[in-house]
Amino acid sequence: MGSIANAIVPAGNLSLRYAEMLLKDIRPADFARFPAPGGKPVHTNHPAFVYGHLAMYPQRVLEMLGQPKGLTATPADWDGLFKAGVECKDDPNGTSYPTMEKLVSFHRAAYEAALAAVSSASDAQLSAPNPGEGRMKEMFPTVGAVCNFIVAAHPMSHYGQVSAWRRCMGLGSAM
Repeated sequence: MGSIANAIVPAGNLSLRYAEMLLKDIRPADFARFPAPGGKPVHTNHPAFVYGHLAMYPQRVLEMLGQPKGLTATPADWDGLFKAGVECKDDPNGTSYPTMEKLVSFHRAAYEAALAAVSSASDAQLSAPNPGEGRMKEMFPTVGAVCNFIVAAHPMSHYGQVSAWRRCMGLGSAM
């Protein structure tokens, strides 16, 4: 593993471990529900939305590194549910979002594949200019910088939403 990958992969692994810890004690029936402490719904991103939304990004890592999407290729119908800017919806009947099992297993496999791709990437690949445009290219000028965002910083910001959701649902700390 190159020195740049050595700076990215540990943070990505930590993020993935935290994702797993956050699932502790979550019932599948609650996975896509808004919390309602005191009977008043809190319109926040629930775990189904967070794990599905995050699962959309590992394929970008493989694309930037010139690898086929493979296990990271998201189902076509997920765009309307999870892409950036889509509103998270309460799903009391469990029919709007994929199941907890499907979302969690896809999320895990996609991030493991992205981390494996970063691990095998050369410093030259990770030092290459970010092929994106606009603000993302300004903020993350290299492939390595955007990979780091995708596997570590972006997920951790959304896992914080799940942590707050857990508390609203009456669940304790995941740690």
